[in-house]
Amino acid sequence: MSNAAVADKPASTLQGATLPKWSPYAIAGGSIVLAVLIGLVASLDSKIQWGLIAAILFVAGTYVIASRIEGTRQAKDRIATSLVWVAFILAVIPLVSLLWTTISRGVKVLDIYFLTHSMGVVADSEPGGGIYHAIIGSLEQVGLATLIGAPIGVLTAIYLVEYGRGALSKWVTFFVDVMTGIPSIVAGLFILSLMLMWDMEPFGFAGSLALAILMMPVVVRSTEEMLKLVPNELREASLALGIPKWRTILKVVLPTAIGGITTGIMLSVARIAGETAPVLLLVFGNPFINNDPFHGAQASLPLYIYQQFAQSAGAGAAYDRAWAASLTLIAFVMILNLVARGIARWKAPKTGR
Repeated sequence: MSNAAVADKPASTLQGATLPKWSPYAIAGGSIVLAVLIGLVASLDSKIQWGLIAAILFVAGTYVIASRIEGTRQAKDRIATSLVWVAFILAVIPLVSLLWTTISRGVKVLDIYFLTHSMGVVADSEPGGGIYHAIIGSLEQVGLATLIGAPIGVLTAIYLVEYGRGALSKWVTFFVDVMTGIPSIVAGLFILSLMLMWDMEPFGFAGSLALAILMMPVVVRSTEEMLKLVPNELREASLALGIPKWRTILKVVLPTAIGGITTGIMLSVARIAGETAPVLLLVFGNPFINNDPFHGAQASLPLYIYQQFAQSAGAGAAYDRAWAASLTLIAFVMILNLVARGIARWKAPKTGR
């Protein structure tokens, strides 16, 4: 067939009419304008109501327009996509609002002086002071909790995946599931009961023990899932060479899953870094610097935020310090998440062609 005949051949008619790529943006813009008009006419003061009306109009408008032009089947696909986008926006808005509020209020007193000084003899109603003592306490308590909880969690996950058989494995899995949903105050009360039995005073390591209890089930679950992703062929190849099972786990299984395991540990650290209830019960708080977590009361960032806000009555120097400490805690958690992502990308198995 000549090129002229090919050029004169009509296009396929199997594909019907479709909406242009910019149509979702146009529908979204029209929905927002119409929602604003409805809000003004109905005298709706809440912008949240305007947003919900716009979301409903966007989903409904997408379905009506798509069904008339593309057909009912394609309209159902588009409405599913629209619902996903609406759910995403509804989830992002509170997070962005929280972050913006924390930044705008926390930068008022957040400076080098605030990060390198403790409260000392500064009263809660007076300006000045800082969070150095709280940063030291949080780093020590979370660090000790990680040294306790991470190895126990990883070893438990190795047992469940590589060795666990029979009733004991089922009971361990059951208790891990129970511990995953345990309230933080319960972990604090458990350690507090032991302290009362032995007539002990509040100290930082007690808070670390409670945080380790909260951390272990998260590490177990994340590590267990990562170990299950390691192909059995790698284990079988190692065992076929006569290598013992413990060495196979140490040299083959763990290096393959180390990126995901590290990410799970980092995320569990970020989870316990913001716990307040067990720290309030066991660490008690201290306006002065205490570098020894095994003797005497200590401070921590979540406890500092709680105490400053409780004393502020919604205004004053303590109120500003609470927001600045909150911003510092968010930055700490964000750094941990970035580190986890970096380690996971660095340790991810290299794929070839």
